[in-house]
Amino acid sequence: MKKSLHFTQEQVTKILQSIAEEKDGFNKVLKIALEALMRAEREEHNRTESDVSNGYRFRRIFGKGKELVLSVPRSRFKQFYPYLLAVLKEENEEAKELAFALYSSGLTVKEASKIFARVYGKHYSTSQLSRIFQSARKKVMQWLHRSLEPYYPIVFVDAVFIAVRRGDTVAKEAFYTILGVRPDRTREVLAIVNKPTESAEGWRDIFRELRRRGVQKIDLVVSDALAGIEDAVAAVFPGIAHQLSVMHLKRNVLKEVRPGDKAEIAEDLERVFNPDNPEDTPGKAWKRWEGFIEKHGKKYPRLKRMLATRYRLYFTYFKYDYRIRRMIYTTNWIERLNRDYRRVTRMRGALPNIEAALVLLGNVAMEKTAYLRKIPKLNYEKSFQWEE
Repeated sequence: MKKSLHFTQEQVTKILQSIAEEKDGFNKVLKIALEALMRAEREEHNRTESDVSNGYRFRRIFGKGKELVLSVPRSRFKQFYPYLLAVLKEENEEAKELAFALYSSGLTVKEASKIFARVYGKHYSTSQLSRIFQSARKKVMQWLHRSLEPYYPIVFVDAVFIAVRRGDTVAKEAFYTILGVRPDRTREVLAIVNKPTESAEGWRDIFRELRRRGVQKIDLVVSDALAGIEDAVAAVFPGIAHQLSVMHLKRNVLKEVRPGDKAEIAEDLERVFNPDNPEDTPGKAWKRWEGFIEKHGKKYPRLKRMLATRYRLYFTYFKYDYRIRRMIYTTNWIERLNRDYRRVTRMRGALPNIEAALVLLGNVAMEKTAYLRKIPKLNYEKSFQWEE
């Protein structure tokens, strides 16, 4: 027959105090208290559910300066789960989220470990933090491969270059963000893709993957003049319109000229690409471009190559309502996101592999709450199918 010992509250307090004063005593008291609470809860469960005890399983939690291994009671029939364990699990998940949030906000693993130690009283090595980050990695990778909406009126494509390790070498590689505008005029990052080299077939694969994930229709793509991208996109989404980034073209032109001529040429470029005239058309703007090339091509013959047919794609935006042209003639919306990417990667040197880079950039993109705001004036363009 089981006998119960009866202590006053004062006696219990003194016993716990004496244990707490021992080496690592705080963690001993914490372990005793948590395990006692769970055993008491199991006794109550057994009484009310007609269940019986069935040993213990083990669970690791954060203590003061170290991990604790708790003996978690089990039952035989009703799959007893202590309420306290749910609280501890939530705390554990919060700790993991904190560690990854520190890392993805721009801190190095070493810096994140120091702050983590200050909060939880324990230093974590690079390999330990890597294991803690695993659940965050899974969450980000699931988000990067999620199903997408069937229709995006506008999609932007732009790149940021990140130093990343492949085998024994480190080099800067392009990571492309594909940003979609939804019919409700909010935005979302559809994909982040690593492409060490550009090719038409590579771009076809990327847009085929968007189709596989649910995208059925895109009206307009805005991108830099990436090798083969316009033909690749049109092959996957026939009838799509394509706008090449005017800002990139202006930069390329100014790279070709002497410093003393840049002010005049920049002013002429503004006149060619001015988006604010309601009566303007792609044809009229192309005529201005031909005049620009004729004027400056005499001194800078390399500019004449910019009369090739592909350069007409820099003037697509003149087909649309003049009040939205400034939103669609460059990839500026992604360039702002690229600045956030650079901020969180700047202090790290080279990222250890491609997956690590995708997870870090993906987490930044997931947290971009500004994309949830509706973009005003976009619905002035009636050729896109906006939701009212």
